[in-house]
Amino acid sequence: MRGLPLRQLVDVYRAKFRAEIALQFAYRWALAIWLLGLLLQPIVYLVVWTTVARSQGGTVGGFSARDFAAYFTIFMVVNQLTFTWHYWEFEWRVRQGFFSPLLLRPIHPLHNDLAENVTFKLLTFTVVAPVAVLLLVTFNASLNPSPWQVLAFLPALVFAFALRFLLEWTLALAAFWLTRVTAINQAYYLAVVFLSGQMAPLELLPEAVQVIAAVLPFRWMVAFPVETVLGRLSPMEVAVGLAAQLIWIGLALGLLRFGWRAGVRRYSAVGA
Repeated sequence: MRGLPLRQLVDVYRAKFRAEIALQFAYRWALAIWLLGLLLQPIVYLVVWTTVARSQGGTVGGFSARDFAAYFTIFMVVNQLTFTWHYWEFEWRVRQGFFSPLLLRPIHPLHNDLAENVTFKLLTFTVVAPVAVLLLVTFNASLNPSPWQVLAFLPALVFAFALRFLLEWTLALAAFWLTRVTAINQAYYLAVVFLSGQMAPLELLPEAVQVIAAVLPFRWMVAFPVETVLGRLSPMEVAVGLAAQLIWIGLALGLLRFGWRAGVRRYSAVGA
């Protein structure tokens, strides 16, 4: 990856943030639709699982209605702060030659997507945060983390975002070799839904599924920060989780570097 001096890179990000904020407000209805989707899905799961818990005498698999309220509310926040969408766009970028001008710039195109992603999160979080507080209060959520759990949550959240961003950017590089990658993207999305704790806490899933989610990176991208701040993990389990995140970040970064170099060579060879 090409690099710029840190000061110049900071200037690039500052300019990109200003441009992205203006762009997001220019397309504010699209922004609102994205935001609605981010809010509705976890709220639906929250209502469903709290209803199930109440109908089952108060608990399901050790989760009470208040526990489900806390879980899906925090999940909504974590998912909003970690999700990316760029792997859905790569096929169009490659087919339309969008990468050609980006390759002439002195910085890696990844920085463009990172600035765009962070800008979107900052704007939408101004709505997600008060909605989360409202849900916690409305559903009387059980959320009382200790100070060490809050402190552990912060790096877990940052690492989760880094892992998800790098991994999905790496996945997107398949578009350099394949004409259509929609099926791959959909398969990956379904894996995230089932294995990251999105539909239900991983503790409620069969043990084999929990093992798969832990061996693969899915648990560490979303569920782990949620479990940390909810106090469902011991200090040792948190330490192991942070180590797992760092290992996967390293693997994703290595794959990204290799895949990008090979993909750019192929992209240039076909005359795009």
